Amino acid sequence: MANQKKLFDKYLDLLGVEEVSPSFELLGRIVKAHLIKIPFENISKLLYKKQGINTIPDLSTYLDGIEKYNFGGTCYSNNYYLYLLLQHLGYDIRLCGADMKEPDVHLISIVTIDGSEFIVDCGYAAPFFEPLPRDLTIDYVINFGNEKYIIKPKDDSGKTKVEQYFNKELQHWYVTKPQARNIEEFGKVINKSYANDAVFMNAIRITRFSENGSLVLKNLQFTETDGTSISSMELQLEDIPEFVEEKFGMPANLVREAAGTIKKLKSIYD
Repeated sequence: MANQKKLFDKYLDLLGVEEVSPSFELLGRIVKAHLIKIPFENISKLLYKKQGINTIPDLSTYLDGIEKYNFGGTCYSNNYYLYLLLQHLGYDIRLCGADMKEPDVHLISIVTIDGSEFIVDCGYAAPFFEPLPRDLTIDYVINFGNEKYIIKPKDDSGKTKVEQYFNKELQHWYVTKPQARNIEEFGKVINKSYANDAVFMNAIRITRFSENGSLVLKNLQFTETDGTSISSMELQLEDIPEFVEEKFGMPANLVREAAGTIKKLKSIYD
């Protein structure tokens, strides 16, 4: 227990957040800090696969990756460890699955504060700087550059749909299921995410947010958003390692090692 407490203290220190009694204000600070400090990325996932790992890293390894290499993770590690941190701090929280084209391929948390429910999701590479309300009567809309996110009111079964639009066209979505789950229930889908034909074993994806913008690398396409300004550029594969080190702070040698495991880059939306 003492070692676990030390790890959560380190987690909060990395986020730059001081531990106080759980409140909505603290939750908002943690969510925003998490989104800015810890990127959505699959470089570490590719490296874990090369090391023979086919599950999320342990908490110590996850935090070391953030501290030493500016890593983060995909939804399974980013959202699961955020869930454990919030649980440690005393929040009324439950881990939940979300469906995309296949069931349970996304992981989120639902926090209840003063009788109201909020989705916490720092693992969707989306600008969810605040807890997302679930108790809605109308759509909750987030505009960010050329993207728009819509959180729909709960359906009759208590599910919440989150939609992502790019240039006004629906590009992606997920449906949150409100039932509390254990991480062990996601073992098969997490293992499958490391399969040779899995999406993030055949792509490069990094998203890091700042107070006013974002840096996004999708395979060879880099996009920078700053306020209302959006700029994009196409990269060459051989330039990726040094470029990622410059823009995202991840060591070029590790990025090169990770990218070297990819046989052919594929679209993350296939």
